[in-house]
Order: sequence, then structure tokens, then C-alpha cells
Amino acid sequence: MQGNKLVFASACIGILIFGISLITLGSVASGLQEQFGLDNISSGALFSILPVGILIGSLFFGPLADRYGYKVLLLVSGFLVFIGFQGIAYSTSLMLLRICVLIFGISAGAINGATNALVSDITETNKSANLSLLGVFFAIGALGMPFVLGSLQTTFAFNQIVSAVGMLPLAAMILFSVTKFPAPKQKENFPIQKSIHLLRNPTILLVGFFLACQSSFEGIINNWTTTYLSEKLSIPGGKALYALTLYVLGMALMRIVIGGILRNLPTQKIMRASFFLLLAGCYLLWWSGTYELAVAGLILIGAGLAAGFPVMLGIIGSAFAELSGTAFSIVLTLALLGNMAVNFAMGVIAEVFTIFHLTTVAFTLTLIMIVLFGMIRKKSNV
Repeated sequence: MQGNKLVFASACIGILIFGISLITLGSVASGLQEQFGLDNISSGALFSILPVGILIGSLFFGPLADRYGYKVLLLVSGFLVFIGFQGIAYSTSLMLLRICVLIFGISAGAINGATNALVSDITETNKSANLSLLGVFFAIGALGMPFVLGSLQTTFAFNQIVSAVGMLPLAAMILFSVTKFPAPKQKENFPIQKSIHLLRNPTILLVGFFLACQSSFEGIINNWTTTYLSEKLSIPGGKALYALTLYVLGMALMRIVIGGILRNLPTQKIMRASFFLLLAGCYLLWWSGTYELAVAGLILIGAGLAAGFPVMLGIIGSAFAELSGTAFSIVLTLALLGNMAVNFAMGVIAEVFTIFHLTTVAFTLTLIMIVLFGMIRKKSNV
């Protein structure tokens, strides 16, 4: 990545903003509910707008990046994230808030996809390692926003904090504006036929399905772990959230290890170790009778999930360098669709069969991922 340090720094700041964006709405949920008088149904409807926006941004960023390059896309997306932050902070009507959340989601989704594709493009070897390091900054953003809100909420109103944090995209735009990004891959026109062909490519589809399982796994842990711990072990909400934080920390630390110490380890060995950690973590979470064992299981699960996105996106970036943005759009869109479907299914399972089947779903997703990785290996020779 020699000569691309500023580009990599821009990507890291971008993914940091995405991490902050992804967690912001949930972090200020109570404040928004109080301000707009929202009940649980209205809150759920509002929160569902964000993943829809991220899905739209993930679908369209790739073709735009391949045709027009990364600079314009990141500058526009950065400005729209800023608008979204300010809208969430200061909207005077529920309709305006919904529009701002949608804009927030679309632009955040575009930044997520663009930064991953960008790092893949500027990395000739060890794409997975550099994508792992990029993922660390996502974790910093996701962990940092609740910390900032928790530290300052006794001094400032939630909307003041959100507005202040929302200035970060403007600072990022200054960095984006002075960074020399790679030139657009399709300067004359966009090759529609080649893009359509990608939709039928077996490697694209297999990786997309793998990431759908990966994203779903991350989603059910993020959304259902606190309920699981509360009902199984009678853990208070604060301690359950702390356990969830350690899960994210486990993922971040493992990505640092993959991007550094294990940089030259073969992909196959990294994924085997990841699957072992996932199975061990799921077993501990299922078997645990104490808070400490449950936390240990969550840390192992976080470490086991760390390699999934970097490795799979590295495979896609290497195999489809000519249209990497579009290829990333397809697999990330499939990942998000899978996340939404499995999380909805998890809600039904929890309602009908109890939340204790969280580990059943986790085991099932792990086994599917193991099978899919075996198929991906045969197609891509990793």
C-alpha cells in the first residue's frame, strides 16, 4: 500500500463515520421517543428506515464509484451524513426526522461500501489483512458513540451531542478533498452487460450468501444478546450491554491480529480458526450458567466473526478488480437482505419458541458458513 497512506487514512475515517452512524439512532432512542412521543410501534417503524437506507446506499454506491470515482461519492455522502446528523438532532416534525434518517442511512451505506472497495483497490497483496485493519476503525466508531453519549449526557442534551459529533463528516470532507483517489474504472460509460453478468457469477453469489449468514450472525448477537442474557441468567441491562461491548472488542482485537501478526497466514487457516472460535463461543453461550462464561463465549464469537467480511471482500476485490465497486455492491446488498430476513425470523422464533434458541440459530448459521466457504474455496482457489 506504499504511496496510498493518505487514501487508506481517508477510508479509515470514512468507516469510522459509518460505525458512529450505525449506532447513533439506537443510542438516542429514548431521547427521540420522549421528544416526539413515540410508542414502541412508532419507534420500530422509525428504526426500520435506517437499514432500508443502508440497503439503498449499498446497492448504488458500486456502480457510481466505478463510473465516477471515489472522491465525488465520498464528498457527497459525507455531506449527506452531516445533514442526517443535524436532522436527527434538530428535526421539528416526525416526517422530517424520517426523511433525515433515510438520508442518513443511504449516505452511511454508500460510505461503508466505498471505503471497503477503496481499500481493496489500493491493496495489491494481503487485501484481507488491510480490510481487517479498516474494520478496526468501524469498531472504534461503534464503541465510541455510546461512550461519548454516556459521558456527556449529564452535561448536554442528546441533540447537542449528536449535532457536535455530526461535525466529523465535515472534517472528513476536508481530508477527502485533498486526497488523490484512484481514477474511475469506467471513464467513458458503464458496462451494463458486464454488471448483469456479475449477478449470475457463482463466486459472487456464494460470497453474497456467506456474507448474508455473517451479517445475520452479527445482527442477532447485536439485537438479541441482552434479552438472552437477561432471561437466561437474570443479568441486569447494564451488565448485558457491557458483555455486548466486550463482544465488539473481541472482534476489533482479532482484526488487529489478522491485519498484523497473521497478515501472511493463508486464508484457509484463518477461516478454520474463525470457525473453531465461533463453534466454541456458541457452545459456551449455550452451556453457560454464569455471567463470566457467557461473556467468554461472546468474546470468542466476536473474535470468530472478525475475519468474515475482510476475507470475503478480499476474495471479491481480487477476482473482480475491473468492477470491484459493483461487485462489492452486490455482495453487501445480499448481506443486508440476509441480515434483515434472519433478524425478523429470530423475532418469530423468540416469540414462539423462546429466546433460548438464539444459540440454535447461531450454530445453524455457523454450519452453513462452513459449507459455503468450502464451495467458495473450490471456485476461487483460496
